[in-house]
Amino acid sequence: MKIFKILLVAVLIVFVAAQFIDPEENVGSTASFESFLKDTNPNEEVSTILKTTCFDCHSDVTTYPWYNEITPLNFWLADHIEDGKKHFNISAWDNYSVKKKDHKFEELIEMVERKEMPLESYTYTHAEAKLTDAQIAAVVDWGKQVRLKYSLAPQPQ
Repeated sequence: MKIFKILLVAVLIVFVAAQFIDPEENVGSTASFESFLKDTNPNEEVSTILKTTCFDCHSDVTTYPWYNEITPLNFWLADHIEDGKKHFNISAWDNYSVKKKDHKFEELIEMVERKEMPLESYTYTHAEAKLTDAQIAAVVDWGKQVRLKYSLAPQPQ
């Protein structure tokens, strides 16, 4: 029993000490959304859906939940955001070629239709991000319109 108490105290000390170590936060400017929004022209409904379900993990601006103050959850969130931005970063939209933009929208449509996005782990704590069938249809329709625009754009040779 004495060893158990010593181990418990040691784990508690490590946990408390870890609270002073934080990953870098994803705190850019919402101005980084402007190019994406201007280029893809979502209607008000889709724009609201994007802000509620996509921007936290797929841009340079994250609104962090209260539990981001707890290590190791903050490291898990930081890794999650980094991975999301690696796949699709709204804030880096100007750096994408027309071909890459089209491909990102192809993936977006596919992931939303399959209900793979937003991730289930995100909707656990962000119930407002769980998409209805009507919202999915709105995002997919918008995505298809954007893809049509990119398919008609002149391609570099």
